[in-house]
Amino acid sequence: MDVIELLPRLHLLRFPVGQAYLWHDDGESTLIDAGPAGFDRPIADAVTALGHAPRDVRRVVLTHFHGDHVGAAGEFAALSGAEVLAHPLDAPFVRGELPGPPPRFEEWELPIHAEAARHLPEGPPTPPSSVTEVADGDVLGFGDGARVVHVPGHTDGSIALFLPAHGVLFTGDTVAAAPDGTPIPGVFNLDRTQLLASVRRLADLGAEVACFGHGDPLLSDATAALHSIAGAPGQPTGTPASR
Repeated sequence: MDVIELLPRLHLLRFPVGQAYLWHDDGESTLIDAGPAGFDRPIADAVTALGHAPRDVRRVVLTHFHGDHVGAAGEFAALSGAEVLAHPLDAPFVRGELPGPPPRFEEWELPIHAEAARHLPEGPPTPPSSVTEVADGDVLGFGDGARVVHVPGHTDGSIALFLPAHGVLFTGDTVAAAPDGTPIPGVFNLDRTQLLASVRRLADLGAEVACFGHGDPLLSDATAALHSIAGAPGQPTGTPASR
C-alpha cells in the first residue's frame, strides 16, 4: 500500500485495487473508504507513521458498498473504534444483511473488471458491527463541515463528500481517472445515465480538488474537468484497471 501526501491535511492510500483518503483535522482524522479486506493493519500503520494514533480516526465514510471500498471497514473499525457511515440504500450491503446488486457491465468493461477482480480477496468482507446512515445534505463533523451528496448511478446509494471550506471533493466511483490521468465517468455502474446526471451535479459544486476512487486525483481546476466529462457518451478513452 502506498501513502501519498496530496495536501497538508490530506493523504491518499493506494491499494492494489482502488484507494482511500485520510483527512486530518486538529486532534482527529477521517477515513474516506477503506480499501479491500485485509488492509486494516496497513491502514493503522500508515496512520501511525503520519503521527496519529488509529483511535484518532473517528469515522470511516463509505462512498458505496463495493468490496474494494468497504472490505477493510469492519476490521479497521474494530481496531480503531471508528464509526462507519454509509447511505441508507447501500447500508444493508455494507452490514452484510443482503448481497449487493452486480453492475450492469458494458461489453468493453468485462475484461477490465476481470483483471481488477484478480487483485481482490475472495469471499465477503467482515462487516462493521454497526453502520450509521447518512443522507443527501447531511453535514459531517470534519473538514470544517463535510457535505454529503447523494450521487446514484454507480450504486443506488453512492455518495460523494464535499468540503466547501477547502474546495475538496471526494467522488467515490462516480468519477475516475484513466491511466493517462484524464478524468472519466465511473465504470461498472448500475445505471450509466443516472451516473452522468450525478457527474453533472458534482461539476456544479465548484470544487478545486477532486479525489477519485480510482486513478490520480486532480489537485487543481477540478470543476472545469468535471464539466468537460459530465455529458460524455459511450466508451471512455481509457479506464483504471488495478489502481
